[in-house]
Amino acid sequence: MTFAATVLTLYPEMFPGPLGVSLAGRALREGTWAMDAVQIRDFAIDKHKTVDDTPAGGGAGMVLRVDVLAKAIDSAREAHPGCPVIAMTPRGKPLTQERVRELAEGPGVIVLCGRFEGFDERIFEGRNVEEVSVGDIVLSGGECAALMLLDACIRLLPGVMGAASSGHEESFENGLLEYPHYTRPAEWEGRTIPEVLRSGDHAKIAGWRKRRSEDDTRLRRPDLWERHTGVRVQPASGARHEVQDD
Repeated sequence: MTFAATVLTLYPEMFPGPLGVSLAGRALREGTWAMDAVQIRDFAIDKHKTVDDTPAGGGAGMVLRVDVLAKAIDSAREAHPGCPVIAMTPRGKPLTQERVRELAEGPGVIVLCGRFEGFDERIFEGRNVEEVSVGDIVLSGGECAALMLLDACIRLLPGVMGAASSGHEESFENGLLEYPHYTRPAEWEGRTIPEVLRSGDHAKIAGWRKRRSEDDTRLRRPDLWERHTGVRVQPASGARHEVQDD
């Protein structure tokens, strides 16, 4: 089954963009997934093709109109009734690898890209739109975030990455950061590849990789480590906070 990616945007010329090259591009040409970039302006209801208006209550910028967005979403859903609608917005829930896997296992996704000051809030409940953020940053529009979301999904589609095990040990797949990688030359500017990786002992290599994955996650992403272990991360000093009963 072909994974259908529909992007609702004011700049359809940005797609497929980088998704048209490398593994994703090859999969697109082979029909593993399909891309449809839809111009939101086509659903404007006036002769000037107006898609935005001033914020209610005053303030800077412009807001995308709910009636125009609703028509665009309805059209996309009619073409792809089984696909969820996701709006890329910094106000959304952080995107996770778990959610990416869920999307990649489905028939596709409809991605709504914001511009200006964002969306009229009524669109989210009025059309059951999921809000997703790719990080605590603000972009000029949702298109770059949409490319990230789609790339993360497409690489998980069967056959895209080649070897079936290619993605199993990558960062976030098991709740941890991935272990570090090395390749030739064995020595570079006095820095060498860890001896264990040259030992040929697969059990020792697996153990080293597991320890490095855990250590790097604990040090670099204590939030991930806490979720992985299911317990609160202790302070760096190792001291424990005393809990007093009321």
